[in-house]
This record gives sequence, C-alpha cells and structure tokens, in this order.
Amino acid sequence: MREKAYWVSEINRYIKHIFDSDFALGRIYIKGEVSNCKYHSSGHIYFTLKDNQSQLSCIMFASNRSGLAFELQEGQSIVVFGNITTYEKEGKYQLYAKEIKLDGAGVLFEKYMQLKKDLEEEGLFASEYKQPIPTFSKKIGIVTAITGAAIHDIQSIATRRNPYIQLYLYPAQVQGQGAAETIVRGIQVLDQMDMDVIIVGRGGGSIEDLWAFNEEMVARAIFECCTPIISAVGHETDVTIADFVADLRAPTPSAAAELAVADIREVMLQLKEYEKALLEKMTGKIQNYRNRLENRKLRLEHANPITQLQQKRQYLLGLEEKLENSMNNKLKQEKYRLAIFSERLEGLSPLRKLQQGYAYLTDAKQNAIKSIKNVKEKETIIVSVIDGDIIANVENTIDRTRK
Repeated sequence: MREKAYWVSEINRYIKHIFDSDFALGRIYIKGEVSNCKYHSSGHIYFTLKDNQSQLSCIMFASNRSGLAFELQEGQSIVVFGNITTYEKEGKYQLYAKEIKLDGAGVLFEKYMQLKKDLEEEGLFASEYKQPIPTFSKKIGIVTAITGAAIHDIQSIATRRNPYIQLYLYPAQVQGQGAAETIVRGIQVLDQMDMDVIIVGRGGGSIEDLWAFNEEMVARAIFECCTPIISAVGHETDVTIADFVADLRAPTPSAAAELAVADIREVMLQLKEYEKALLEKMTGKIQNYRNRLENRKLRLEHANPITQLQQKRQYLLGLEEKLENSMNNKLKQEKYRLAIFSERLEGLSPLRKLQQGYAYLTDAKQNAIKSIKNVKEKETIIVSVIDGDIIANVENTIDRTRK
C-alpha cells in the first residue's frame, strides 16, 4: 500500500500550528546579544539574538517600535518579549518581538561605545599608527590565560606551521577583577623582551567576560607598545576596544597564530620556486655571457694582427694570381696578334719575294729602280736575288704601258 505524501506547505502549516498552540512560546522573554541588526525602509527591524552557543532570528514590526526607547546596535545585551512561531513561506521559526529592553550588560555596552568614541577622537585607532606584522617571526609573545582553549590553539597552530618558532607566554588573568592590570603588565613585559610580535587575546564569552579588553588602560598599553600587536579576542562576531587599537585584528586566537606564524612548508616551496627561477636565470645569464664571449673571441681573432696579415697575404696572393692570369691572357692575346702580324709581315717581306723568284733592282748608287724611266741604255744596274747580286747593263727597255 502506498504511503500518503504531504505537501511542504501542509507540513509547515502543521508545524506553525504546534508553535502557536504552545503557551510558553506565545509569551516568552529571551535574553541575548544583538547581532546582524538591520533597519528596513518599511520600518521593520531585523536582527539576531545570540549567546555563546546559539542564535535566533528576530523581527520587530514597525507597529511595535513605539515602545522601543533606544536604537538597537551590534553587541547590545537585551531582553526581548514576544512570541515564537514559524514563517510558513520559508519554513523557519523566529521570534516576533513586541518589547525590547536593555539587559544589565547594556550599561557596559553604552560605556564601551563612549570609550570607543573618545579613543577614536584621540587618534588611537588611526591607521598611520599601525605597525606592520613581520612576515617571518621568530619570537612570539602571548598574553592570555595559562589554561583555556586560546593558548592551546595558538601553540598547536604555531608549531604545526613552524616547529622552530619560539613562543613566550605571559600567564595573564583575562576575566574578572584585576584582569586588565595583568594584561597591561604582560604587554609591557613582553615588549621589553625583543619579541617580533605579541598576541593578546582569549576565547569567546559575553560582554562581561570580555570586558577586560575594553578597558582604557589595556587600549593605551597596546597603543604605546613598540612591538606589533595582534588582538585575538573572542569569536569572529566579538569586537573589543583592543581590536581597534591593535596593529592587526584576528577573529580568533587560532587565526592570530596563522597571521603571526608563516607556514614553513609554503616558505620552503616558495624558496624552491625561487631557487628554480634563480637557477634558470643564472643558466640563461651564463649562456648569454658565453655567447657574448664567443662572439668577442671571434671578433678578437678577426682583429688579430697575425690573422689580419694572413688575410691580407691571402688577399695579395689572390691579386697576384689574378694579375698573373691576366698577364698570361694578355701575353697569349699579344702573341696571337704578333703571330698574325708576323704572318702578314712575312707576306710582305722582300726576302720572301726573292725566294719566290723576284729580284730587287737598284742603280749603281743603290737607288731603287721602280720604273724603266729610272734607267738608261748601257747603264749598269744591280739585280739583287736571294743569294747575291747580279751586275748587269741595260741594253733596252720595253714600255708595257703602250699598246
């Protein structure tokens, strides 16, 4: 048989009916500290009521605000009268406030607000007075109770992040009569011990429990301290005067230890990265210088007088060879021309002509006879042939030009 399934709205309506039927929840007084307070434009007030262990969503409608004699602010300790029921649409329960009154701690809150205003006007919260927290601390002073979660959390986290860290505890009273004086004394003592940073704090609690860290003497001791101070008071939602004056606020003592102590594992990893980057840069630099040195070596070798002489000698040998080749080519060309001219000259040589049976005629005075007009009958002439001269007399001449 299939089981019956209910709609979400049916369940929320049923639960709301249970809340509304409970007499105790219909008229109830609840005490707590104000947190996440918001004034809506509609006039409604939305806030959270909290203690050390739990929190409760609250709303005061604008129609009920006429009975509220003060303005709700963060950290106020109040007593709220109203009824608890569920908001069906979102399926959550909340307190619908009809009356709100300040609790006894409300007086402390007013005192806290006045001191905060006075010290802020005096300049104790100014950022220009804040000292930087060292990145790598070696000696850390701690002002807190010798027992409790705060010192154990700080010690555990600090030694886990850096087992070589030195922790110095000043066992202060952090709650009750005389607590402020011991906190001030702890700050002053550790400040004279050359600490890198001081953590001042404790675990969470009510405004009364944390009041020592709202005392003016503690605020001024923190401001006058030469060593950087991290304030680590209560939980993340707890804010004290010490938080405003300190050089750095940590939401919890554990967070203070993380802010004060560098994680040695991350440092070692970072150092390895630096080593790797440095090695790469050095290798690159060395290679670059080697390349530059090799380049300069080549340039130096090129500029070396011996190298220059060798190159010039090689250049001259090349020129010499080129000149010799040019001269040989020129000689060949001139020999060829000479041979041609020799052939031509030989063709014109009288001796050549004489060898071919021709003769050279001159008169007795060695004048060349070129025409019959140059001789007379009975005149002696000389006939030169290849192997000697013939002496002859002219008997007659024949003029070949006549026809």
